[in-house]
Amino acid sequence: MLSLIFFFLIIIPSAILHEFSHAWMAYYLGDDTAKRAGRLTLNPLPHLDMFGTIFMPIFLFLITGGSFIFAYAKPVPYNPYNLRNQRTGSALVGLAGPVSNLLVAIIFGTLLRFLPASPLGGPIGNFATLISIIVYANILLAVFNLVPIAPLDGSKVLYAILPDRWMGVKIFLERFGILIILFFIFFAFQIIQPIIYFLYRLIVGSFPQFM
Repeated sequence: MLSLIFFFLIIIPSAILHEFSHAWMAYYLGDDTAKRAGRLTLNPLPHLDMFGTIFMPIFLFLITGGSFIFAYAKPVPYNPYNLRNQRTGSALVGLAGPVSNLLVAIIFGTLLRFLPASPLGGPIGNFATLISIIVYANILLAVFNLVPIAPLDGSKVLYAILPDRWMGVKIFLERFGILIILFFIFFAFQIIQPIIYFLYRLIVGSFPQFM
């Protein structure tokens, strides 16, 4: 239970960093929409989303009996027509969020590798558990957001490589994306779990011990 509470506390700032990275990349590539909207900031308040940051994690916690929790911040607005290259620029804006989470995972995962071995329950063991949750939460955010379903970041990457003749796929994903995401979370999330565990083991050198 304590691990789940800490996971909830860490995934929110991780999601905020994720959205800030989108805003920064869009601004770097020529679009100041997010900056004018007050989103080019690490202040959590402009990024909070009542449903995604508060209600959804509580709802998931209750209906899964505390076995699963997820949260997201308010998506950053940007205008692809302001980017120096609309197609590749949109993909880079989309990738910025997951890349920021992977960098956080690598930084804390490297720290975890250098911590001395310690039994669970001791000060070092508890600290290692907290660090491992930070790593796991950020990998989860990165991998989940790269799923090519609108409005997740993976859809922007998909649109960048999708031939124009397949734009019907984009229209379908834009229209039904939220429903598809909800279906994915409840019935197909296990598809990406092996990727999350693989990246965790690649970064840390072992499987998560708190799961």
